[in-house]
Amino acid sequence: MNWPAPQPGLVIRYSYLWEREAREGQEEGVKDRPCAIILALLRENDAPIVRVLPITHAAPADPADGFEIPLATKRRLGLDSDRSWVVLTEANDFIWPGPDLRPAVSGDPSSVAYGMLPPGFMTALRARLIARWRAGPVRLVGRTE
Repeated sequence: MNWPAPQPGLVIRYSYLWEREAREGQEEGVKDRPCAIILALLRENDAPIVRVLPITHAAPADPADGFEIPLATKRRLGLDSDRSWVVLTEANDFIWPGPDLRPAVSGDPSSVAYGMLPPGFMTALRARLIARWRAGPVRLVGRTE
């Protein structure tokens, strides 16, 4: 299969495993969802390691824990029109491409990507993410095959 190159800002469809689910012993995410790649560690002679943040319709209880995606960006990516936030309090790390990528377009297994977040949005997201991660612990879930 021809996978896209993992890069920060790429929104993928992924079986995200929430930290609370991992703590309860689950190894697979319950729901496939859009996730934003925020880090792609390229390794010589080895597959990249990718860090993703989940995208959810649930508004964060604390506004500092999420970053809302503008409706115009959601439309351009082909996502629904409901309000959505990038969660800033936890992330999944996995080896790219990994078994938990899912098709973004039904019937097209090679379409794991919705597209790229705009550069201005990524700059603002990065700043909010750094501020949030400096403020307190972030839950990281390492995924394996």
